[in-house]
Amino acid sequence: MAKNEKLIYERYSDKKEENRSKLSRADGLEFYFTKKALEKYINEQTSVIEIGCGTGYYGMYFSNKCKKYTGVDITPENIELFNEKIKGANIKNISTLVGDATNLVNIGDNLYDVVLVLGPMYHLPPEERDLAIIEAKRICRNNGIIIFAYINKFGAYLYGSLSFPDIYPNQKVNDCALVNETDDIYPEEFFYTTPEKMADCVKRYGLNIIKNIGVNFVFNKGQVNNMDDEKYKCWLDFLEYLCEDESCTGLSNHSLLICTK
Repeated sequence: MAKNEKLIYERYSDKKEENRSKLSRADGLEFYFTKKALEKYINEQTSVIEIGCGTGYYGMYFSNKCKKYTGVDITPENIELFNEKIKGANIKNISTLVGDATNLVNIGDNLYDVVLVLGPMYHLPPEERDLAIIEAKRICRNNGIIIFAYINKFGAYLYGSLSFPDIYPNQKVNDCALVNETDDIYPEEFFYTTPEKMADCVKRYGLNIIKNIGVNFVFNKGQVNNMDDEKYKCWLDFLEYLCEDESCTGLSNHSLLICTK
């Protein structure tokens, strides 16, 4: 069980995660590029499980694009809201359960074609991150796909410094983000890493890497939100290139490590 489970529960029990993708145009970029990346591996014959599903953003989007979808989240309130949306839309191929990414006791071995771990790595220190990787591998079928989302410490640092120049950089964030690989405001809730460290971590458990890509090259949220439509279209085109070029991955606030078992 994650040692900071209580803190994570307190953070997400208010269901605010439901609206995060809609807060602004800049906030939606992570979800837009994550969906584009996931679509390459999900089809009508695919069984998908999402560990850390929140209130079901990706589940609702992919429900009609896959064979079945299972959402798991550590926060009961998130699962409650996800279930309300499933019922309201009369969707038959989604199931949900409350569970911990580090110990998926109610899920059998080798069950899913695609395993999505799109939230837990943000909140787990390295030793517990390993437990989530082991569990994701266990429930994935041989030759299946496992996708981990994680926070880049350099991308997070860059985002903070460009978006909030009155606050960052400072010595505290240097110590937290660069040395301890934690958030400077919530050091017990958000944990950072690098593309190289994530790759080394999954390789230790015998996973093969397909791609390691960024999905959230925002840099300055205010600037993105204030772009006119023409500038925003050009910016979106530029981000397409960044997302496809692995050499840029570490500059993204959030990234995806795509693996096979």
